[in-house]
Amino acid sequence: MTKKRKRWFFRASLLSTIAMVLGYVFYTNVTGNEYVAIQEGSTAPNFQLETLEGKTVELEDYRGQGVFLNFWGTYCPPCEEEMPYMDNQYQVFKDRGVEILAVDVGESNLAVERFVTRHNLSYPILMDREQDVLDLYGIGPLPTTLLIDQEGTVVHINTGGMTEETIQQYMERIEP
Repeated sequence: MTKKRKRWFFRASLLSTIAMVLGYVFYTNVTGNEYVAIQEGSTAPNFQLETLEGKTVELEDYRGQGVFLNFWGTYCPPCEEEMPYMDNQYQVFKDRGVEILAVDVGESNLAVERFVTRHNLSYPILMDREQDVLDLYGIGPLPTTLLIDQEGTVVHINTGGMTEETIQQYMERIEP
């Protein structure tokens, strides 16, 4: 093969690759993500996830209660800091119609079980292994908490860690 022909083949291959990448980027930007970030005032989409114990939990089952929906991970320092505060407030509000659903994002049962045991957490831990609910809700950084009222409406979204006082105020806000 001559030098000229090799150079032409290389350039054609390179341009084809660039065209395919640009086509893919354009396609994904035009079609967009099938999920839209949840906003305050919208109805919280229903989902089903399993707890660490293997029990299936559905968000709809909590209609009529306030739901403190927290997305977290064991590798997240602000999550680790706020989880014991959440448990303290859970003990106060669980008999007053407020439920915590803590959705772990994409981790193994073993890692989550160790974390739960280390922090002695008593509220339901849901396992979003494939991150489907994370995507459904359009969650970005962790931790993110959604306050859902008894009608299923998202009344507030908090991104970032929380103090125990803030958690208490949020739970009071969604108490039926």
